[in-house]
Amino acid sequence: MTQNPPNLRPDLARATVPDDRRSEARPDQPTIGMVSLGCPKALVDSERILTRLRAEGYAISPDYAGADAVIVNTCGFLDSARAESLDAIGEALKENGRVIVTGCLGAEPDYITGAHPKVLAVTGPHQYEQVLDAVHLAVPPRPDPFIDLLPATGVSLTPRHYSYLKISEGCNHKCKFCIIPDMRGKLVSRPANAILREAEKLVEAGVKELLVISQDTSAYGVDRKHDESAWKDRAVRAHITDLAREMGQLGAWVRLHYVYPYPHVRDLVPLMAEGLILPYLDIPFQHAHPDVLKRMARPAAAARTLDEIAAWRATCPDITLRSTFIVGYPGETEAEFQTLLDWLDEAQLDRVGCFKYENVPGARSNALPDHVPEEVKQDRWDRFMEKAQAISAAKLAAKVGQRMQVIVDEVDDEGATCRTKADAPEIDGNLFIDAGFETLSPGDLVTVEVEEAGDYDLWGRLTA
Repeated sequence: MTQNPPNLRPDLARATVPDDRRSEARPDQPTIGMVSLGCPKALVDSERILTRLRAEGYAISPDYAGADAVIVNTCGFLDSARAESLDAIGEALKENGRVIVTGCLGAEPDYITGAHPKVLAVTGPHQYEQVLDAVHLAVPPRPDPFIDLLPATGVSLTPRHYSYLKISEGCNHKCKFCIIPDMRGKLVSRPANAILREAEKLVEAGVKELLVISQDTSAYGVDRKHDESAWKDRAVRAHITDLAREMGQLGAWVRLHYVYPYPHVRDLVPLMAEGLILPYLDIPFQHAHPDVLKRMARPAAAARTLDEIAAWRATCPDITLRSTFIVGYPGETEAEFQTLLDWLDEAQLDRVGCFKYENVPGARSNALPDHVPEEVKQDRWDRFMEKAQAISAAKLAAKVGQRMQVIVDEVDDEGATCRTKADAPEIDGNLFIDAGFETLSPGDLVTVEVEEAGDYDLWGRLTA
């Protein structure tokens, strides 16, 4: 059984849509392929581009050979992602020859054309109109209004039963290690009713889980001064609490990602306790030592954060907390790193990711003094992950014997791969069912009893 199916990985996507979600191109119909790299936010951008192209009469090809041109949606945040993007562009040029580049790395056109001068066009992140213009120039549309009927849900690159829902673009923060604001601009929030309309259509189409994403989910609506928009028979504020409350009434799981720990996050937790949204918060704490946070240009309030975590758990004992951290940030001392380990001991976060710091072209952190040697970064990463793994294993062991609802992601000959409410797709763990799974299908919500636990995954059996 595959724990991380490659066909479901946005960062490894090489086909545009699964076989059961595409239609054959009619004779002479222009056909576009897409390679979508990077984070879920980029995946949403790819879906929007493909939806527009489908509406204009283009067919979508799952391979290079069947496409008149290929769009490569790039990632440009880390050096490794930039290298992967250049490799993907090179592969598309080799296999197809007609390539349009968009996405975050597209903000540096000279960098792309310096490596691949034969690309047809380069556009930046969320520049949908420019991408379409480039496609029109390379492969003129030939629409047939009697045939090219766009599905109400648009084109989706994720399985039918879950969908990413982007609520805003850009970010107002100025973290020194990050260049996202330079690439994607300042915060621009969508109207609340537009988001709710999209969410409702997704649920009506069979989506069982909405994964809410943005660069800073808890800042949603700040740029709009939390204005109201008409939804159904009422007005809804452009505020994450109001938005979450409304989405929680649509009948699907609602999972919040990239939630910055503002004080008003505490207003979301009662919605989790009520069962309106999933008891899950994905919060990028990044570090715990105040001096490191200051050098990162992030709020240095680790002690108060522990108090907030305690308050969240008091309100919603089942809450799952996920976070990411950076070790080896410029100037990080052994004592500062030890503070992070001690903080993690106290915080007891459920799901944790960790990155070794690396310079990003254009980031202000590059100019900071006292960069940490690579071998020290690796040692600290190993020690951090060892502690995080032990915490995860203990928390999962405590779930043995519990009954819980899970969502089925995949079924094969060996069993069913599922997720609990504590697990986001691709980044968290799984729950596996290896007996009595034959009648299950992706998207099913079933109740299981946990029988076994590992460091990151669970195994269970179906219950009546």
